[in-house]
Amino acid sequence: MASRAVVLLSGGLDSYTAAAIAKSEGFALCALTIFYGQRHAREVESARSVARALAVERRLELNVDLRGIGGSALTGAIEVPRDRDPCAAADIPATYVPARNTIFLSLALGWAEVLEARDLVIGVNALDYSGYPDCRPEFISAFEALANLATRAGVEGARFHVHTPLIAMSKSDIIRRGLEIGLDYGLTHSCYDPTPGGGPCGRCDSCVLRAKGFREAGARDPLVLR
Repeated sequence: MASRAVVLLSGGLDSYTAAAIAKSEGFALCALTIFYGQRHAREVESARSVARALAVERRLELNVDLRGIGGSALTGAIEVPRDRDPCAAADIPATYVPARNTIFLSLALGWAEVLEARDLVIGVNALDYSGYPDCRPEFISAFEALANLATRAGVEGARFHVHTPLIAMSKSDIIRRGLEIGLDYGLTHSCYDPTPGGGPCGRCDSCVLRAKGFREAGARDPLVLR
């Protein structure tokens, strides 16, 4: 029987690819999608499509509304940065959601403990990214240590592992890997500030990074072709 892994599945390109890589490595996937009050909630619909495409073993959607905390362009009335080079910027952008990955991994850890799963998968990337502090290898290592200290399973001898298959990959490498294993990126949604019709704005950090990745991979983005 395949080992279970809880994967954080947002509906974006990175989480889809990370989940698919985990599946290719033999894990049975349990997909956790979180609606946190994000302005690009269109990604939740994509997460459902991606979960079906991956034939996940179990799916769980949680509502954890972070709009009350605020502090982010994704959860409050702050303008989404546009037309910048995310990889060259020195500042942490307004799209950073305070402690988001800490919160999300904690929820994934709780579900994993109930499922008796010992593996978590998250599609963070520390190469072509916007500089978020909770996407760095140091954060992942620290969370993994916490997981083994702060759970009953950990105290009783289990060892949790946080898998980050994309963390040292460029966006183009991620896309190439996904295409190699047959992923349909037309199912995904990446834009932080979609149009009223749900399409990508083409100007936010996420759209810029996605376009850069497809261009450098020598591939066409199926979302742009629509």
